Amino acid sequence: MKVKRLIKIFVSLVIIFSNISCDQITKEKVREEISKNETVKVIGDNFILTKVENTGAALSLGENLTPNLKIIFLQVLPLLVLLFMFIYIVKENKISKLNLIGFSFIIGGGIGNIYDRILFNSVTDFMYLEYGFLHTGIFNMADVSVVVGTLLILLNSVILELKKHELKKASL
Repeated sequence: MKVKRLIKIFVSLVIIFSNISCDQITKEKVREEISKNETVKVIGDNFILTKVENTGAALSLGENLTPNLKIIFLQVLPLLVLLFMFIYIVKENKISKLNLIGFSFIIGGGIGNIYDRILFNSVTDFMYLEYGFLHTGIFNMADVSVVVGTLLILLNSVILELKKHELKKASL
């Protein structure tokens, strides 16, 4: 049992630190290579790099908060939530592999953005996607990590529901 828990912690930490590293390396490269609000077309108008400093959360939510409230709502509370997520995945004996990976992605992405907020008082966002009427806000790799992690957790939920449905159907 202890070996299994240690492996789970190791896998989780590798995923978390890989996500943080990917996020921080790409942000550092953008800070060095792209001027503020410069536009670099990677794939026509569909994938654009442009550097912005976001002083709020997603879509600049909370950017007008006082400095103390920003620390509480954009650093302390998110850090506590991420800590509780990590404790959950370490202590939960029956966590699925998809949920373990998903929560680890979310934790890594969250830490990447919190690190920026603490160090720079803003988060460097730089990617924009547009395809037809679909388009994103400007985001970074930490945001990608959080979205991928969330999708993995949702996928796991769908798989569990399908299995339950199949078991129910088989017992009829």
